[in-house]
Amino acid sequence: MGRWSTYPTTVNDLREIDISFLSKHDYLKPDNFRSGVITWSYSNGNKNSISIHTVTNETDGVLTLDYTYNNTEKINYQIQLITRPSNLGKGLIWFFVCPYTGKVCRKLHLINGYFKHRSALSGIMYKSQIESKKWREWSKIFKGDFDDKIYSELYSKGFKKFYAGKI
Repeated sequence: MGRWSTYPTTVNDLREIDISFLSKHDYLKPDNFRSGVITWSYSNGNKNSISIHTVTNETDGVLTLDYTYNNTEKINYQIQLITRPSNLGKGLIWFFVCPYTGKVCRKLHLINGYFKHRSALSGIMYKSQIESKKWREWSKIFKGDFDDKIYSELYSKGFKKFYAGKI
């Protein structure tokens, strides 16, 4: 008789805040104060949002997160931002300092109500680590064929299937 599966928590299933997202939306400009909201939506239609505030200097800053966890617990805390010189010699690169592990990272994941470095949750794995050996082989061979991004782009509104009369 079979048993219930005990799949571990994967990094891909966790909500995350990424430095590149903050940088792309001008939250990390030097000597700046910026506020905004990050919203995630689930496949069932539910949405979650977090208020964020950044205060930056030339080489460091503070990210303040304000949100409600599980519709009951109001959470407000700060995450330190630091910079390091680029290995290419072209400016500075921004990083988070995890408030729980103290590790310097570019992504923080929502773990038990707080944004932490992935090492704060023991036993966490990437999605590819729990795939079978056979499925990993198939993924390598047919990687481009199973990409949902290409399919959604092909059938998105405004996508032109023909250009100057040619496919």
